[in-house]
Amino acid sequence: MSTLDTHLQDIYDVVLRRNPGESEFHQAVLEVFESLAPVVRKHPEFAESKVLERLCEPERQIIFRVPWVNDAGEIEINRGFRVEFSSILGPYKGGLRFHPSVNLGIIKFLGFEQIFKNALTGMPIGGGKGGSDFDPKGRSDREIMAFCQSFMTELYRHIGEYTDVPAGDIGVGGREIGYLFGQYKRITNRYESGVLTGKGLGWGGSLVRKEATGYGTVFFADEMLRSRGDSFDGKRVVVSGSGNVAIYAVEKAQQLGARVVACSDSGGYIVDEAGIDLELLKELKEVHRERISTYVERRPSATYVADGSIWDVECDIALPCATQNELDEDAAVTLVKNGVRVVAEGANMPSTPSATRVFSDAEILFAPGKAANAGGVATSALEMQQNASRDSWTHEYTEERLAGIMRGIHERCAASADEYGAPGNYVVGANTSSFVQLAEAVLALGVI
Repeated sequence: MSTLDTHLQDIYDVVLRRNPGESEFHQAVLEVFESLAPVVRKHPEFAESKVLERLCEPERQIIFRVPWVNDAGEIEINRGFRVEFSSILGPYKGGLRFHPSVNLGIIKFLGFEQIFKNALTGMPIGGGKGGSDFDPKGRSDREIMAFCQSFMTELYRHIGEYTDVPAGDIGVGGREIGYLFGQYKRITNRYESGVLTGKGLGWGGSLVRKEATGYGTVFFADEMLRSRGDSFDGKRVVVSGSGNVAIYAVEKAQQLGARVVACSDSGGYIVDEAGIDLELLKELKEVHRERISTYVERRPSATYVADGSIWDVECDIALPCATQNELDEDAAVTLVKNGVRVVAEGANMPSTPSATRVFSDAEILFAPGKAANAGGVATSALEMQQNASRDSWTHEYTEERLAGIMRGIHERCAASADEYGAPGNYVVGANTSSFVQLAEAVLALGVI
């Protein structure tokens, strides 16, 4: 149930009317609006200049056909998207998602979240998102190359290192970025390294980029714990997902002394009371691209659960790192009952609004994705810096920069939550801190 004040409710009603059927986008907008009443009261100039109305309307929405030929010689047609939401702080920046669930509403929700997330990093990057309803699962390398080349044949005209810089997301890893970059280079006749991030290390990529989102989530959670005089050491951790974000959240949590006991994929979840074997997990997922169920064939201490919820597994720290709305109210109630102390979102909006309220009511330390998973895009911006200067940094230096950025995000969120009357509420802190920065830039640049 919405609890917006009259002014914000009026704007939200317009968002609903202008964007029918886009439930994820509505959810993302409402989640931000619920924090902003004290900001709008303190800064009436934001309302007078219709800052919120401008931020809720994408600067550009691109939808295009992607025809390609599969290994059987058949023509397939997919739909491509790029929503260039806001360039008020810098070139549009955000990932590409290849998944059958992709539609305009999901891309808009992700793009809207990206605006605020990118502002929190303190880096000069705007917000955007893109992707396709193409499903890379079960496809050959040749089919994925054919699709990526067709996708970039349209997308190339809309992007550039000073305009829009895509990266990877669900279904788009180093392989896909390579095919996309190769086609961009072929069409434009330019080796414009800064046009895509998440590139391979041998051709313009950055160390730590692969690890950055998962590492950043754990860094942020560690800062929350430190603010309470605590740490990851000895904690029992559950991580949903087993993709890039989840794997490196597991890695960093283990490095900080935690015991990670469960992870998952779309088929089910595993529980390994001895602690997740990280090298085995990487081999199964990064090398062989197998289902998580095969983990138990090689690990006697593990069990596999095809039904049920990974959030039934008892833990001190929960890191949802799979996809949006994966953690609902019932799961949140179970986590609280089982003693969870910290929840940090490694995915984009993985907790439903009702789940977030459960955590808030129980005074659980809760980090929203726009703060906790900002490490990926922050390191993408570091990759852009290296490309612009024709330089490459060491792993140690880049990880140190990432840790510093996540520490800064935590400090800004905590300070803003205090300023707007919600100490310890990182949802309020993330939304208010990023919104004020964006609003001030909107006013500075005029009506554009």
